[in-house]
Parts: sequence; C-alpha cells; structure tokens
Amino acid sequence: MIGVVACAVGVMAETSWRVKPLADDYVVVCESPSPSNVYCYTPGLAVAGQGRLVATMDFGGSGWKKEEPRGRIFVSDDRGKSWAQRASFPFLHARPFMAGKTLYVLGHAGDLMVVRSDDNGETWSEAVKLTDKQNWHQSACNVWTANGCVYLVMERRVSQAIKSWPVGELAPVLMRGRLDADLTRRENWTFASELSFHDTLPNIEKDPGIDFFGVPFYDSAYPRGALPAPRRNSAPIGWLETNVIQFTDPGHYWYDPAGKTFHLWMRAHTGGTGYAAVAKVVERADGSMVTQLEKVPSGKSALFLPCPGGQMRFHVLYDAPTRLFWLLSTQATDSMTRAEMLPDDRYNLPNNERHRLQLHFSKNMVDWCFAGLVATGKTPREARHYASMVIDGDDLHVLSRSGDSRAKSAHDGNLITFHTVKKFRDLVY
Repeated sequence: MIGVVACAVGVMAETSWRVKPLADDYVVVCESPSPSNVYCYTPGLAVAGQGRLVATMDFGGSGWKKEEPRGRIFVSDDRGKSWAQRASFPFLHARPFMAGKTLYVLGHAGDLMVVRSDDNGETWSEAVKLTDKQNWHQSACNVWTANGCVYLVMERRVSQAIKSWPVGELAPVLMRGRLDADLTRRENWTFASELSFHDTLPNIEKDPGIDFFGVPFYDSAYPRGALPAPRRNSAPIGWLETNVIQFTDPGHYWYDPAGKTFHLWMRAHTGGTGYAAVAKVVERADGSMVTQLEKVPSGKSALFLPCPGGQMRFHVLYDAPTRLFWLLSTQATDSMTRAEMLPDDRYNLPNNERHRLQLHFSKNMVDWCFAGLVATGKTPREARHYASMVIDGDDLHVLSRSGDSRAKSAHDGNLITFHTVKKFRDLVY
C-alpha cells in the first residue's frame, strides 16, 4: 500500500511501508451486556495443565448489580480459538496462576481473596479471605517462580491522607507461597514489608531540592490533586500495578548470586511517559522479606528507570530460551499535547492514551528493543490496553482490555479480547 507521510522539513513524501500490527485479529472472550454502563476490566491469563488456557476478568460500572459476582473464569482447549465460562468469583483485580499442580485465582474485594481448582479449572472452591478489614489494590500483573515458591505482588493502601486517586499511598507487597502448599490458607503466605511511594519522597510535589527531572509533570497538589484542564485530573504522584522479576545474568549490576533479591517494576503515575518506578525486595535468612529502593553504582537511589509505556499498566515475562525480558505495554504518541487541546475522545491526561499495544524485549530491563505493535484500536476510544500475556510454545498469547465503537471510553471498554503473536522469538534482532 502506498501512503503519505510528512517529513521533518514539512515536505510531503511517499513511502511504501506501513507498520503492520503483529496480532490485530482477535477472539472475543467476554463482552459487556450493556456497554454504556457495564465495563470489562482486569484481563488475566495463565497456561494450566495439558496446555489449557485460563482467562479471568471482572465487570464494573454503575449498571452492574452489586449482588452479582464481578469476576469470571474462562477456559480454552484449542489455544484460544473458543472459550467457555467455568466459574464466577466475588472479587476483582485478580490473576490466575499455577502453583505446582494447583490452579489459583487471587485478587481482592477490599481484603485479599483466592479460589483454587484441583482439576485444571473445571471446578472451583469457594472464595477464601486471606486478610481481614484491609484495603488492597492491583491488576493482573505477572507471577514469578523461584526457590520452590511462587511470588506475586498485591498493593495495600497504607494511609488515608490523599483525597483523590490514592496511588501515592499504595505499598507494593511481595507475597511468597510454597508451590506445594495450600495457598488458600493465610499461614502459607509470607508478606514483604511495606513501602509506599509517599514514604520514598514525601515532599516531591513541593520540595525545591527535588528538581531537574520534570516529575511530577503537572501540578499534583498533594493531597487533593489538580485540574490541568477541565475534566482532566492530576492526582498526587505515585506507583501501582507491580510486576516482579529477578536478574539471572551474573554481569548485571543488580544480580544476586544467592537468588534472594527480587525487583519490582511498577507503573509510574507522574503525568509523564516512558519510565517505570522501581524498588526491590530482599529475602533475609529468617525468611522475612524487606522492601527498599535500589541503588546505582554512584550510591544514588534508582526510583525511576526507562520503560516504554511505563505510564500505563504493563506486563513483563522472562523467556529462558532467549534470555530476554518481554514487555507488553501501551504506546504513547502525543503526551506533550496541551491538556486543554485534547479531543473529547481522549481519556483524561495527555499521557493516558490507551489504544496501541506494543511489544519490546530487553536483556536487562533498562535498554529496550522495539519488537512491534501488537494491536491497535481504530480510534482513541477503542482501547487495547491493560493486557496480560503468556508464552505457549513458540507463540505469545495476549489478553487485552479492549473496546469497539460502542465503548463508553478508552478506560471503560466493553470487550476482553484474545490475540496471538505467532513465533514471537523471530522478532529478536
């Protein structure tokens, strides 16, 4: 196809290429019964026994009946060509994962809650609470397996000062459970210590000594937030939606030969784009886990690091055959447009674009190579975002929080869609 692009000098020129999305075609796993007031959220994806795919999601919106369980579990035995619902669950922000031969779905309804299946997702237990009268958050981010244990992060709100979106008060809590334990029992989980974003930089909004980085990009006016433009709120700065990884390359500055250090990569809510927030958790000899900031060789703390799409929920997987980390994230294209000049179909702040899913790979979680666009919506309203992914043989499966022309907004979509990037390792260069 012949297209027309604008050169930097303003002269029009022809080009014969287009960036073709890797997996624009999709299968609808779940659809809103009422797109104007019932929305599809939190796509989670896992590979269970015998190659079965397990997908989870939850419904939200003013049209959802409060007495109806919000979560749904679907399975596919034909690599995603068709899906069947197997169960519902009364919580949200959940993800499915395998621990040994048992399949779990863990999320929260204020308190942490979990269900389990011992028959590959055919039948499920009743939901069990792991905490009591607490305030948790998260999305369907990744799960890490090491040392005979499964590791994942849920986030707890640790204070109540912020009067708007409270991501500055979230503490990413690394949770560890043995693969052979019953993870519906609280005593079989170990929780790391808590460190909220506000604890790391309590005066970042006002301290004149914290400068030169453009963070936060907008006035975030702790504790209430600010309005850079009508209907476009900038909540106090924070972190959220945490992935967990380990470095296995002995040449990496942050490699731990004992295998007791875990790094947390988080969505950075700053008003900017292109970087993630970072922390680490160290396991002590007594089994306790301590959350802290990481250091670079100069001795300075590394709170922010480059991450394409780090301004939005992203997903990280490690692929042993390529020894690479793979990053599924949202591509931003115009975050420097003035907030008051954005069209009505753009959601919230300029950095909140949500309709282009992109794929990158890296050997070190800092230097990223672009692998391709995974999928794009036709308009900014038709989102492809908040996606989860799993490796299945030579392919990469993606489950996206999506929308079509009926969607209420880019944030409040009406579809959960399944995509496959075939032979994804061929994208490495």
